[in-house]
Parts: sequence; C-alpha cells; structure tokens
Amino acid sequence: MTVDELKCQVIEITRGTTHDGPGMRTTVFLKGCPLHCLWCQNPEGMKAGQEVWWEERKCIRCLACVEACPRGAVGEDKGGRRAFGLRRDREKCALCGACVEACPSLAMSFTGREWTLSSLLREALKDRDYYQAFGGGVTVSGGEPLGQHPFVVEFFARLHEAGVHTALDTCGFAPATAFAAVLPHTDHVLFDIKILDPEMHKAHTGQSNETIMENLAAVAQRIRQARSGKAPGENRPLKLWIRTPLIPEATATRENITAISRFIRDNLLDVTERWELCAFNSACQSKYRKLGLAWTYEQVPMMGRKVVDTLQEAALSTGMTGGKLAVSGLIAGGAASEGGSR
Repeated sequence: MTVDELKCQVIEITRGTTHDGPGMRTTVFLKGCPLHCLWCQNPEGMKAGQEVWWEERKCIRCLACVEACPRGAVGEDKGGRRAFGLRRDREKCALCGACVEACPSLAMSFTGREWTLSSLLREALKDRDYYQAFGGGVTVSGGEPLGQHPFVVEFFARLHEAGVHTALDTCGFAPATAFAAVLPHTDHVLFDIKILDPEMHKAHTGQSNETIMENLAAVAQRIRQARSGKAPGENRPLKLWIRTPLIPEATATRENITAISRFIRDNLLDVTERWELCAFNSACQSKYRKLGLAWTYEQVPMMGRKVVDTLQEAALSTGMTGGKLAVSGLIAGGAASEGGSR
C-alpha cells in the first residue's frame, strides 16, 4: 500500500467552523474513541467500526429495510411510544449494508465513511483560499483522532506542504508515541481537561485521567522546548488551548472548575493561550435516537447564563489570567448553541 492509499474512518466533515481552532476552519471528525463520556456529543464517533443509524424524519415507512435485511436485524417497533418506529438488533446485524442500499429515502445510512489520504487531502484543500483569507486551516477531531494517528501524521504533513495550518482536537487519552508522531506536524492543540480528580474522571468517562495528564505535560514540554530551540525534530511553534465541557453534576461544579484553574495556573499558564469553558447543550440527542441509544442527559435543560457566570467566577477565583479565559456555546437568552460541549 502506498502512502496515498492510507485510509481512515470519518464520521463528518464540517466546513466554515470558527470554534475548532483559530480562524475559519474545516474540521474532520474521525471515528473511534477510547473514552465513553456520558455526555458525548458525537456518539456515532465512539465505536471505531462501522455502524448504521435510522433517521425517523426521513423515513417513509415503506419497510424496504426490513425486507432487505438477511438476518432479521431490522423490524417494525410496534411496542414503542411512537406511532411508528424501527427496532435494530445489534447482535444480529452484520453491517452488510443491505438496509442502507434498500432505503429509498436515505433514512438508513452508515455513520462513517472511509477516505484515502489523497481523497481527503483534496477535499480539505478545496477551502485553502478561505484558510488564507481568514487565518484558518484544518482541524482533526473525533472521536479521538489519535486512534488513527498514522493517518493523521501523513495528513498533517501533506497539509503543511500545501501551506495549511493544522490543529489537533484531542481528549488526550492516547499512547505517548502517537502524540510524539503527530505533534511535529501540528500547529495548534485543543486539549480537553474534563475532570481533574482521577476517580471522578473514570466514573464519568470510563478511564482514569493519568495518561491524559502525562500527555498534556508532554505537550507543554514540547512548547517550551520549541521556544528555546531545543525541540526534537522540527522546531515548529505550537499553541495550546485547554477546553473543559461544562456538564451538569459532572464537570460543571465549583470544586472541579477551581481545581482545574489552579492546575493551569500552577503548571501550564506560560504555555496556555486559551482556556475555554464549553457550555452544555442537548443538540446531540437526535444522534442517540438515530442510533437507538438512550442518553443520560436527554432530560437535562440547556445551560443558562447564570450557571456559566458562576463557573466562570470560580475559574477566575484562583488568580487565573482573565484574558486567557473564554466561554463558548451560549447564545442570546442564555441557551447553549450547537458545538458547546464535547
């Protein structure tokens, strides 16, 4: 296999984003994540493998998918709360795609698409004029992009050859070797600190944060080495944004935000360009319905301005530099906009 034939699983490509790094960006969301955050905004990105989902509003109730499935994994749900619904048995499903091919309204679809390096590069470079005009570039997010880090290395390297700024949006839970391979080709890192306490982190995400904090320390060290001219390999300037999703009764507590603030102040203030508090929103609940999954936060209301103001006050109470703190995800009236919390 040649380098151009390297492949990755992508769940979505979003153009014209302004919250996934500096300037106007194209964000590529890769499939697969080692964390299982209870609030995950991209549930279709958690599994590394392919999945099928069903979009009710597109469905014309023809039941062609039921007839097409060779394993009986799709059927009409006659016992649900709605007048019409479909049930999907994940144990029986072989992901053959027969239901997707049979669906005339595209209500059944795969959650991911395979891209080769050359084809994804062509897609990303379509917006090169916009990157140059608005100081943007390409962000790789997820899921967790470092789960497919050999692809990301080559993708970022090719983007740099084309003069395009690169950003890595990561939860931080990945092998140190993955970070070491990708960072030399990265201009900007968006790094999540969700919960500082390791046990609380594990309870809400499925993993302790020890590996995450070790990788964050390595990113900080690289930034300092690059500034001093002692970085291994390419001394490319690297910038760091810390992001914390504000999740009710999980991350959005005064204790957690204060602890993170102290940690950044004492260990990362010199290398952190921005600390972003991302307000919780429920825009993703339709994705859970499409996957046939229950969502823990389905009944949780949007996060209001007063709650966010209180958490912002907690973040600043430790002496955190106000100019580095930002809040995203709130719109007029205090409701949260899409893209607020990962």
